[in-house]
Parts: sequence; C-alpha cells; structure tokens
Amino acid sequence: MAFDSSSPSSKSERIYDVFINFRGVDTRKKFVSHLHSSLSKAGVKTFLDEENLLKGMELKELLRAIEVSQIAIVVFSKRYADSSWCLEELQKIFECRQTCGLRVVPVFYYVEPSEVRQQKGDFGDALRAAARSGYAGEHLEFALSSWRRTLTDAANLSGWNPKDWRTEAELVRDIVNYVIANLDYNALPITKFPVGLDHPVQEVIRFIERTRNSCKIGIWGMGGSGKTTIAKTIYNKLHRLFENKSFIENIREVCQTDRRRGLVRLQEKLLSDILKVKVEIQSNGIGQGMIENRFIGKRAVIVLDDVNKFDQLQALCGNTQWMGERSVIIITTRDLRLLKSFEVDFVYEMKEMEANESLELFCRHAFREEKPREDFKELAKDAVAYCGGLPLALEVLGSYLSKRTMIEWRSVLSKLKISPNTQVQEKLRISFDSLCDQMEKEIFLDVCCVFIGKDRGCVTEVLNGCGLFADIGITVLLERSLIKVEKNNKLRMHHLLQDMGREIIREGSNKEPGKRSRLWFQEEVRDVLTNSTGTDAIEGLTLKLNLTNRECFKADAFEEMSSLRLLQLHHVELTGDYGYLSKQLRWIYWQGFPSKYIPDNFYLEDAIAINFKHSNLRQLWKEPKCDTEFQITKQVRKILNDVQGVHFTDLEIASCTSEISDNSLRSHWIRIGSYQEEDFNTLNKSITKGLAASGSCNAFLLGGNYPLLLAHTGEGHSVDFTVPEDWDMKGMALCFVYLSTPETVATKCLISVVLVNYTKCSIQIYKRDTVISFNDADWQGIISHLEAGDKVEIFLSFRNELVIKNTAVYLLKKPVMKVYSRKRNLKDQESSRKRQG
Repeated sequence: MAFDSSSPSSKSERIYDVFINFRGVDTRKKFVSHLHSSLSKAGVKTFLDEENLLKGMELKELLRAIEVSQIAIVVFSKRYADSSWCLEELQKIFECRQTCGLRVVPVFYYVEPSEVRQQKGDFGDALRAAARSGYAGEHLEFALSSWRRTLTDAANLSGWNPKDWRTEAELVRDIVNYVIANLDYNALPITKFPVGLDHPVQEVIRFIERTRNSCKIGIWGMGGSGKTTIAKTIYNKLHRLFENKSFIENIREVCQTDRRRGLVRLQEKLLSDILKVKVEIQSNGIGQGMIENRFIGKRAVIVLDDVNKFDQLQALCGNTQWMGERSVIIITTRDLRLLKSFEVDFVYEMKEMEANESLELFCRHAFREEKPREDFKELAKDAVAYCGGLPLALEVLGSYLSKRTMIEWRSVLSKLKISPNTQVQEKLRISFDSLCDQMEKEIFLDVCCVFIGKDRGCVTEVLNGCGLFADIGITVLLERSLIKVEKNNKLRMHHLLQDMGREIIREGSNKEPGKRSRLWFQEEVRDVLTNSTGTDAIEGLTLKLNLTNRECFKADAFEEMSSLRLLQLHHVELTGDYGYLSKQLRWIYWQGFPSKYIPDNFYLEDAIAINFKHSNLRQLWKEPKCDTEFQITKQVRKILNDVQGVHFTDLEIASCTSEISDNSLRSHWIRIGSYQEEDFNTLNKSITKGLAASGSCNAFLLGGNYPLLLAHTGEGHSVDFTVPEDWDMKGMALCFVYLSTPETVATKCLISVVLVNYTKCSIQIYKRDTVISFNDADWQGIISHLEAGDKVEIFLSFRNELVIKNTAVYLLKKPVMKVYSRKRNLKDQESSRKRQG
C-alpha cells in the first residue's frame, strides 16, 4: 500500500471537489466551459485555470491543486498530446490516484480511446513533438516513455464519449450527476488549526506502508493529548483507498451512557458502514457473529476511537481472522494494556507537543495568528508553559483568553496556579475515575503529592509497605498514561494530571485543609502545623522550605495525625517530643534533619525508607538501641539504603566489575587523626607503586617495614577490623581503589563515611564535607567509641558512577619511646666503671 504522507494533502483537508485537466485551444470555450458552469451551479467546487489561477502561476502550483482535489476529470481532445503542461498534470493525477485515492474520470472528446491508448496517428505525432520540444537525449526517451505509460493507463479506464449521447448538454448533465454521486463526504472534521499533526500521522502511515499483510495499530496516550485528532487525520488520508471503511467514535462514552444497548448500537453502525445496508441486531453476541462471518475477506479500514474495555474490542472486531489482505484497524485508547491484550502490531505513543508547536497552536486560538502579539508575548509564553504541551489545554486556554485584556490574562494565569481549568480537568479525570481499584487511586494520589522525581523501585517498596500492592498498581498507572518512568527510573507525571489529582484531594475538604488526606501547599501546611489542626485523615504531608528560610514547629502538632504514612520535610525543625509523630510512618524524607542523632522516641521501627540527606546526623542514636549484631546490620542497611541514599546491593556488587585495565585503577586517601606527613607520603608512594606494579588491588598489605601500622582490606565499599590489644591509636587512614575515567573525581562522588561498632551497637555518620577535612574533634569522636576487642566496619558511600574495587584501613600506632631518668643513667655509668676497675 502506497501513500504519500509527506504530500501537501497530508497537511490539509481536500480543498477542491473536482480538478479539470484539458487542452484549452480545443475545449475551453465549448465543452469545458459548459461543464464547469454546470458543476458550479450544482455546488461542486471546481478548479479551472481561468477561474482559479493567478497570472504567472507555475506548474508546481497546478500540481498542488491536484493533490487537494477529490475527482480529476481528464478531457482528451485532438490536440491534447501536444501540450507538455497537460501531460505533466496527467502524470500527477495518476500519481495521486495511486497514493491518495484520487478518482479519475476520462472524457474522450471526439478522440477514440484507442488513439490515446496506442498513441498513433495525429495524437501520436503530437505526443512526440511535445517531447522533442522540451527534452533531448536520454531525457527525451524517459519523458516519452513515461507519458506513453500514463496515457495507456488513462485510456484503459472506463470513460465518457460524446458519441454515446444525443447532445453535449445531456453528456454534461450525466457527468455532473456522476460527480455528485461519487463525491466523498466521509472525510471527518478535525481541529480548526491542525498544528503538530504531520509527524505522528506520517509515522503511523509509514508503518502501514511497510506492512504487507493486514495490521492492527494502537494510538495510546493521556486524555487531551490528541489521539482522536490523529486518528481522524489518518482516516481521512486512508479511507479513499478502501471500499469498506468505518470510523466508530466515542466508544467509552456510548457504552457508559447506554449500558444495555451501547455496544449493540456501535455494532450496528460498523456493520452498516461496511456492508452498505442498514443493519439491526438484537444482541451483542449476534453482532459479533455477523462481524466475524460477513466481513470475511473484506479489505477494510476501521477506526475504534476511545476504547476503554477489552470486551468492546471483542464485540467490534471479533477474532480478527476475517481481516482481508492489507486491512487496517486503528484503536485509540488511554490503556496500553488493552493494546497488548489485543496484540496490536504497532503502538504510537502520544508525546507532549514541542515548544514551538505549542506556542503556535495556542496563538492560533488566542490571537488567530501564528505568533503572539508583541505586548502579550511574555504572558503567552507563561500560558503555554502552564499547558505543558497538552493540545487540549492549549486549545481551551487559548480560546478562553482570546479577545481578553492584559489584566484579565494576568488574573486567569494567577487563578490557574490555585484552581485548574474545569474543562481540562474533566477530560483528564476520566482516566482516574476509570481505575477500578481504590488502591490504584491511592497510589496515584500519593505520587501526585510526594513521589514525583523519586525512584520507582523505592516508591514501590514503600507503597507495598503501606499495603497498596504497588508492583501491579504502578504498572497499571503507567499503562493508563497517568504516570511515566524516565530513563533514570524516576517517576514523572504531567503537571496537569498532578493538578487534577491534587484537586481531587482538595475536594475532600475544601475549607479545612487539616481534614484532607494529603497536604502539600506550603501555606496550608504551615497553618495546620502552627495551629495544630491536623486530623487522622492526613496520610501524607510535604513541606519544602529553603535552607535560608528554616522554620520551627512543635512536634505535638502531629499528635492527631495518627494515619500519617508519608512525611517529606525540607529544612524544618521540630521541638518537643518526637513521640507525637505517627507510628504508621513508612517513608520519611527529611532533608536538613537538624539533630546530630535520631531522638529515641522517634518511632521508626516500621519505616520502609528514610532519607536524611544534607542533615546534621553524626550518630544514629544517642544511646545504643540494638542488642545483637543482626539488629545493627539491619539498621546499617537502612542507613546506607535510605539515610545516605545508597543501595546496599550496590556496595556488595561493585567489586564484581570485570575487564578493568591496569591503567584505569586509581587510589584515594582519607586521613583521620594524627600522623606524620613524611610517613604518610611514604605509605602513599608504596601503595601507588604496588598498584602500578601488580595491576591489581593486592597492593595494600604491607611488610615488616611498617611496624607502627596495621592494615586491613576489604572488597568493594567496606572494610572491617577488630581493634587490637595494646594498640594506642593516634589516627587511621582509609584508602580506596576505584575504576577511573577522565570524568571521575573521587571526592565529588563521595557521600559519606559510616563507622559501625558492632560490639557497642553504635553507628556514626560523617558527611562528605567533614570527611574531606577531618579535624582533631572528629578523631576524638571516633576514638572515644573504640576500645580493644571492638568489632568495627567502615562503609564508604558514593554516587553510583564511582566503581569501588577495594577499601583498606591503616591503624596508626603511637610510637613507644624509651625514657631514661638522669639518676638511672648515673647509676649505670658508676656500675660500668666498677666493672672496668
């Protein structure tokens, strides 16, 4: 199947009903003038050079007129072939007949079809003369051959011959009646301003062209993204190539409005369209049987618009085994799962419009121009930004703002920040309301308020911990185009969908924010916390403040929020008893947590994820809370997974990276406590030399040349050791070997150092800024928690782009100096003299 999707006809609807191709000197003042007059009186829009061409119009403009016409009437006459202009037009007509279904009607005006077919006699002589006048050499032969082939094809079509009519008047009358009967008014109306349609339409049509057999195509996307408009545009370009065609609109709405016979009505329309007779059926089952049996072998194009249930596809398509060769079924839906279940051959996912297309579409509706008025330029950009590339929003908002004052524009845009446009929201809410499971709705609302930009895996784990079965729930939301997952596995949502979700929450208690299920609006959260008006309805709370705008609230403001599951705070301080915080907390994201340790009465036992990035945490608890090594290991995992934002599994598998070249390994040092710069430099050179010589990570363990050092090594990000007896430590040095790339800077990738004492059940955390410049106070904080026999492990956490192979720790011992008193020295000297005497 061939279709020129890049032609001008793909960019606009049909402009002309009829294009008349004729040789002026033979027929302009006679037959053609009478035909044109009769067509015009009958209301048929006809392209004729004297009526439509401006002086000096070029051939390419004539050819464009052919592309946007439904029917071409070709009037062959005695001198037709001596016009290269006529012949070029004829070639274009037959090209359009093949590519976009242009209907061709030949009229043999006192010339026999055989003369045209065989190009003999005067007709043939005129053809050769026209070729010689415009071409030479190889081009002459090519043009002549091409024209001959086209003339033969035209002469083989059934046409009109004046000899078969008593008068030309009767001939003209019958041609006009034929034209009226065959004009195609099945083209569907589309948007007034078809901006941004070319690319998606061309992509789908290219797939159809490449497909040799029948094909099923899905157009999938969120509400208001233009699925139906794209489907209509594709249908308008394809349906002329099919004798059997049907476009079934608003399937979801019809089935919801008439639950008893909605599907039956749709089946009746489909059967009537394809069979070309009025069909009435009694039940869904009968209709499906008729489709499967009566459609067998029929080549058809069928569009099913806005499908939301699989039984609709079954009722309207049956088993699809009936599909004739090169048939096309197009389905528009918000649910990707339906398309997978139906086993479509190709899915086109609707994208948000590009910025320049968004601006043009908005301006077409707001100003009836391609670009904004100069004085409204910035306001127009703000309006377009709000719409986020969603065609529905651009059209609705543009039309609403049309012919309004600048003051009114500003008022509307300010209002939209608080209250979304109702017309847009109603369209978007269809997807939310169609969710059958309340848990899926809860997941959507949770993502709206707290999880946009968060890792899908982490969110899934948290929501599973809330009993929401998020593994399947998030998948369903993705299939319904309610959320998206970026390449970095972060959750994303169109901000108008986010507005819709938040509006649903606001409807729960419009006047009293403390009675809503989730809180996110800064002023409302402040008010609830300041006045302690929260209730057990609140399940999620977000308050993001700037580092320079820290605010302090009383912890007892959370006393009534017993259902609080999700808590996100940025640079917020709480005073008082943390025991007031909910025992149902499953996710805590507290950026800039103010305390140096987690308060004992802050209940975190059931928390799935904790994130205390950019906090002041130095120690997990003021006093140990774990009794066993297993318990503290569990807490360490939580700290590394959540508080520091590093996945524990990453620490375990990082050392498994293979195929590392010798020159790719580098080492980096972290020095803590007291040490001699000279000794450290010697140690560093030895490690670097050993690393270069061995080409591996086995360069850490030192020989007897360093009696004041104890070295311990570990795989990957961590190293463990036992504090030795009689080893008075003055400091330690951490060295890690990593896979180096030109872009890698180890210190920039470092997040923190976590020191775990399994014996004392304590955890100390040191952030990057502290690690790169440890001071004496930091060392004293470390050494005060270490005693001989303590089992210790040190974890280094990095961003994922740094691959750590090995980590080593060097325990630096204070040297033992032999000190002799002056008195003892004198006695020793005296004894020596006596022995000598």
